[in-house]
Amino acid sequence: MIKWSFKKFNNLELKELYDILKLRASVFVVEQDCAYQDLDKKDDQATHVMGYSKKKLVAYSRFFAPSTIDDKYSKIGRVVIQKENRGKGIGLSLMKRSIVFCRSKFAGAAITISAQDHLKNFYKRLGFVEKGKIYLEDGIPHCAMYLDISLINSASAPGGL
Repeated sequence: MIKWSFKKFNNLELKELYDILKLRASVFVVEQDCAYQDLDKKDDQATHVMGYSKKKLVAYSRFFAPSTIDDKYSKIGRVVIQKENRGKGIGLSLMKRSIVFCRSKFAGAAITISAQDHLKNFYKRLGFVEKGKIYLEDGIPHCAMYLDISLINSASAPGGL
């Protein structure tokens, strides 16, 4: 069972911040063999979603209010699942929770993500739509995807959001 928590940057405990940075580095830098600057000076503006299993961080994302990163959209990013915990539905649960939170806090604002190209079908299952061309971000193909949450209600949302 996953224990979920949502925290603003200033409310993160030191161990939580360490766990977040360790998980992000282990996947985005080491596993994906991509040297990039993960510490992008945006974490302090985000709400952080953490999923712990047996006191170990196994899932994480961060999101931003509209006008923080983008003028019109809320943004979900740094979506990551610990390698040993993939394929168990944790990523789907993480994204559903992130979407519900964005809907409740930023009503009427669409959500945008910068999805790794090989994961776009995962995000499409959640109702995201690809817009624009594939682009390289830190040497990895990505695509812009959008979820118009103003068109979705709890009863009809993909996956029973």
